[in-house]
Amino acid sequence: MSDSAGLPTTGDRSVDLGAVDPAGSRQLGRRSAVCFRGDAVVAGLADGSVVALDADTLDERWRDEGVRDGGGASRNDDAPGSAVTLLPFADGVLVGERGPDGAVRLLDADTGAERWRYRTADDVGEPAKRTRFFLPFVVDAVADDRRAYVAARRYERGTDGGRYFESVVYAFEADGTVAWRYETGASPIALDVRDGRVAAGYNRCPGTDADGLVVLDAETGAVTRRWDPPGDGDRRVGDVSLIDGGVGVTSHADYRGYLLDTGDDGPDSEDGSVHWAVDLGRPVDRGDETVYAYPNHVHATGDGVVFVTGNTYPEDGRETDARHPTEHAAVGVAPDGAVRWESSVGGFVHEIAAEGDRLAVPAAQHFRDRNSDAHALHEFDVVDGRIATRSVAGVATAAAIGDGRVAVVEEPVAYHDGDGVRGAYRIHR
Repeated sequence: MSDSAGLPTTGDRSVDLGAVDPAGSRQLGRRSAVCFRGDAVVAGLADGSVVALDADTLDERWRDEGVRDGGGASRNDDAPGSAVTLLPFADGVLVGERGPDGAVRLLDADTGAERWRYRTADDVGEPAKRTRFFLPFVVDAVADDRRAYVAARRYERGTDGGRYFESVVYAFEADGTVAWRYETGASPIALDVRDGRVAAGYNRCPGTDADGLVVLDAETGAVTRRWDPPGDGDRRVGDVSLIDGGVGVTSHADYRGYLLDTGDDGPDSEDGSVHWAVDLGRPVDRGDETVYAYPNHVHATGDGVVFVTGNTYPEDGRETDARHPTEHAAVGVAPDGAVRWESSVGGFVHEIAAEGDRLAVPAAQHFRDRNSDAHALHEFDVVDGRIATRSVAGVATAAAIGDGRVAVVEEPVAYHDGDGVRGAYRIHR
């Protein structure tokens, strides 16, 4: 990787992850994951396999081949499921799959041997079609010092053309026992855990359970807080991040970023209260069109909050030549709600990784402009903003950060109106 900020990169290394169909002009969902586990960096791959590498040398330590029963790792039907969620947990690595089983598995950190497996499709249902977006999907996982909390969902289209979801948030003990479940007909998109609270963000809420934010008691799974952003439609929340006595939220309903007060005030405070809100992707006029951008990610600490926005969309239709002024941007906000800084990330961000006040933001393609200069890993500080930007040839789709190290997964991309394939399937450290 090259460092456009001019910082030393002598510690950078990369290694090939094998063959994969290139990504296309549009984002087609996550199919890779990465995390640090001790002195190893672990990658989850599009074919369902998981590989552990030495974090310094990137020499392979072990490889788990995953499940080979079909289901959508590429853009085609009937390919193996993908390992899309990774989490250090107990004495291993928790793996969440997007595949026919929607499996949650714990692999031994030293050998890769499977310790246990749970099939979420038994709860959320079998896929209506064996194509990527219909497969059971382990969306996110977080852990405290006792349990792992995992969100899984399944999507289908009804005969009336409407969207329908089945989803579960689980609390897993270290041995794979399910301590509790929280089930709903909304679509979870993000989890966070802190001080006995598990925050679940729900993106699509087409049913009666329409709150975008639900906070659960980590011990029992009981609902302790609910909050829903103002605005119409079934799109509600994009991401959640807990801090002491509060939670940062990105709203897909009104395109704002929020910090909510959700302290220990008892059941009378279940709606939460808005400490502050900032305009991020609010609709703006561009010529004859009105366009907006979704705020997709949030990371909150006691020192402030960082939001990351996504693509521009028009209020009418889906195609536009206009650009929202705050699309594909990282925005740093002080604890009092004042915007400190704003910095472009250039393209769509599937996920962010954070450790304390430091963030790693992998940027994939800008699907409207298809500018390969946008393929990069950005590092930010909550208070000070941009630390560095490292470009990659393909699209940067997953990142991990820990103990002063950053890892990013690069995937190849072939634009529909371009020539050839840019980049390769590899991991950079």
